[in-house]
Amino acid sequence: MTLLDNEVWGKRFYSDGWTDSALEHPVVEPATGDRLATVGLASAEDVRRAAARAAEAQRAWAATAPQRRATVLRRAGELLTEHGDEIADWLVREAGSVRAKAGFEVQLAVGECFECAALPTHPQGEVLASEEARWSFARRRPAGVVSVIAPFNFPLILGLRSVAPALALGNAVLLKPDPRTAVSGGVVIARVLEEAGLPAGVLHVLPGDGSVGREVIEAPEVRVVSFTGSTPVGRAIGEQAGRLLKRAHLELGGNNALVVLPGADVAKAASAGAFGSYLHQGQICMTTGRHIVHESLLEEYTAALAAKAEALPVGDPAREDVALGPLIDRRQLERVHGIVTESVAAGARVAAGGEPVGAGYRATVLAGLTTDMPAWREEIFGPVAPVIGFSTLEEAARIVNDCEYGLSVGILGDVGTAMKLADRIDSGKVHINEQTVADEPNAPFGGVKASGTGSRFGGAAANAEAFTETQWVTVRPEIADYPF
Repeated sequence: MTLLDNEVWGKRFYSDGWTDSALEHPVVEPATGDRLATVGLASAEDVRRAAARAAEAQRAWAATAPQRRATVLRRAGELLTEHGDEIADWLVREAGSVRAKAGFEVQLAVGECFECAALPTHPQGEVLASEEARWSFARRRPAGVVSVIAPFNFPLILGLRSVAPALALGNAVLLKPDPRTAVSGGVVIARVLEEAGLPAGVLHVLPGDGSVGREVIEAPEVRVVSFTGSTPVGRAIGEQAGRLLKRAHLELGGNNALVVLPGADVAKAASAGAFGSYLHQGQICMTTGRHIVHESLLEEYTAALAAKAEALPVGDPAREDVALGPLIDRRQLERVHGIVTESVAAGARVAAGGEPVGAGYRATVLAGLTTDMPAWREEIFGPVAPVIGFSTLEEAARIVNDCEYGLSVGILGDVGTAMKLADRIDSGKVHINEQTVADEPNAPFGGVKASGTGSRFGGAAANAEAFTETQWVTVRPEIADYPF
């Protein structure tokens, strides 16, 4: 039996083991429209039962010895490695990933598990000074039940990066994957942790519709919500969680800038820009959505980027050696093309691409834009690279910051000049002499402005802040004297 044998999970969801479902959802290959399998969907009532069970199981899990929790996370990383090819196949067919992206995502997931295996034995608090004759401590305790709502684009890692640290720190988890990638972003995580020895009831994987999404927030047992997805949905989740006095960690959209400074190596800059804009068809929150190029290099850079774009084949990554696979569904394909055509109608020029190819979209370069055009203002979530020029460092900083988002920025060229620019930029991440797409399990990850509520994942400090509560504890050698 393979890790992902359909006989185990087909038409089921994971809640205290694999549970038969009355609701089914087809797993569709975006490149072909073929049905790959059928998953079971949860209902709102299923979520309520799962939340109650998770709260019960969490107490025993939190009391489990730290090294035992660490062992489960380490074993999960080993299983991801052992079954990496099988998991990557699902990422290719279900999520439309090209093979290199799928392999990269599996390795990120492995690293996440190994990194989180260190959390159970990480320092859990601090000793405080006190004016009284007592010991004073601040200790970290598990939040309790954590709900994780994950997207379709990097379904494995964007679910696991919250699931793994939450579990490692002693919480139980309700995971709601996107139904379009319920295998890569749900079944894989459940099967790996099940085989790694995670006790029953600690993790529940509950794909479903909006009613399920609402219930994983509303359930009274849930104390923390970790959401990765679009800004409009994130706003609604933040409002719902705020009304319920629950913490919501929101990692949202981005319209990320890549700044090419005067004197930069144009060939290398164009290569970085192409990777930043076209990796996974541009369906990444950190995708390079705005290319801001010094006027002395603008024409040369645009031509070099267009040449890169024209050389990237588009097709079915399961059957062809391509650089770009399909967009996740027809609706997204039509949205991307609509933004391009609307911007062209407003005066932009297509330097490369600009049209669909089957279920995919050609790598596209747009020139001659103004900053009020849709392709510049909106998060496209497709393989489109808009290019605009700047003359001074002050102008570059203004253009970068003139955006509702603040997730990731890349700056290419002289390091000293880049450092001066970086100090003027409002962004959760700044990468000098790198493009905008980057993540490591030990690095804090998050954005500002409409990109979310700051660094809510990655590294021991951010993970502890996200998935634990701080409790103040004092100890006296004997009962204190009081004036009453």
